[in-house]
Amino acid sequence: MSTLEEFKKQYIRDDLGITEEFANIFSFIDFGNVNNWFEEDRQDYDNNQLDDNQKIVINLEGLKRFADIFSSKVRNYYGYDPNNLGSKRYTYVNAKIFGKRNFITKKLQKIKHYPESEDLSLFDELHTDKKGKKYIEIRKSNFDVEMSVDAIKMLKHYDTFCLFSGDSDFTYLNNFLKKAGKRIILIKAGNITSYLRKTADLIINAQRIKKHITKIKTKA
Repeated sequence: MSTLEEFKKQYIRDDLGITEEFANIFSFIDFGNVNNWFEEDRQDYDNNQLDDNQKIVINLEGLKRFADIFSSKVRNYYGYDPNNLGSKRYTYVNAKIFGKRNFITKKLQKIKHYPESEDLSLFDELHTDKKGKKYIEIRKSNFDVEMSVDAIKMLKHYDTFCLFSGDSDFTYLNNFLKKAGKRIILIKAGNITSYLRKTADLIINAQRIKKHITKIKTKA
């Protein structure tokens, strides 16, 4: 690695506050959470206004490259839709970038929800069941159990647990890891519960790393 490249990496670590006290870091990416971080953003990382047909999306290669700057191991958890060609292709790309051993996936669950009749006009995509009743599909693919089990199984192999998620379900895991002597880095977007916040030794706002892990996509 060139001296310039090493300098850039050290600069990013220093800028984020990832000092020497955060040794041997394993990063766990809750991709279902991360993928929504910049969904409502209408500006790029230089604060330039996006065009109407543009949006900010996660750059998978950038995400992996960024996590590798400070991580000994990076694991990515992603739920895919087997009936969606784009989702299946995304799964293949994820596996190629993160490696099959560190890319964990499972099928997306689709839960039926029946809104009140007066609320039906609020939804763009409605389905009809065999009885003629209208419903929407809520897509759900939580990985808090898988990530928690893996974090505990690997406990002896890392000193710092870095979580890419703002999901409060990880509060219990973080508290367990703290009692086991681990340090916690939390990378999150938006507001988080005070309980989750208290578990972290270092909190990094996703907006600070936007330039490292996103790209601009032009809509068709």
